[in-house]
Amino acid sequence: MSRNRTERHANCPHAATWRPLAASRPTMSPAWRGWVATRDSLTARLIAAGAGRVFRVRLLDQRLGKPRLDEARALGLPLDRLAWLREVALCLDERPWVVARSVAPLAQLRGQRLERLGERSLGSWLFRQPGLERSPIEVTTARPPFHPVAGPWGRRSVFRHGRFAVLVQEFFLEEMADELGLPSR
Repeated sequence: MSRNRTERHANCPHAATWRPLAASRPTMSPAWRGWVATRDSLTARLIAAGAGRVFRVRLLDQRLGKPRLDEARALGLPLDRLAWLREVALCLDERPWVVARSVAPLAQLRGQRLERLGERSLGSWLFRQPGLERSPIEVTTARPPFHPVAGPWGRRSVFRHGRFAVLVQEFFLEEMADELGLPSR
């Protein structure tokens, strides 16, 4: 990979700086830690918190493309490799509470049929996989690079199931914070 290409991606104004969840302890409120640190299904937690509201996954984009530098590094991929990219909004009563971006190496997608998820959550598939492993959670306070609305926290981790790996990045939005009465951080 050329030095200029690396610098261009590394200096991208929308590139998130990710750090281990433990490093956020002094700045993250206990209320947010309860959401960000959970290792179970975020979809299930949102549905429970919605108290009867209609939950929906809104598909924003799904395509083959090259991952960003930080995404390729998280997956251990060369930057020039194609990946399956999917961006969704997790909504309650049509209001986005979370936006998410998933990145899976194209070479590992055979037979997974993730392109058929449509407006179903990736978590509904992931958490049914036997032997699913999840990397430690990393966090950021950066704006989602694929969505215009910011929020207080973003988190990401890599899920592995056999040879399959997918990076899942979830950004909690202000709408969620307002609805649940969560502090700004």
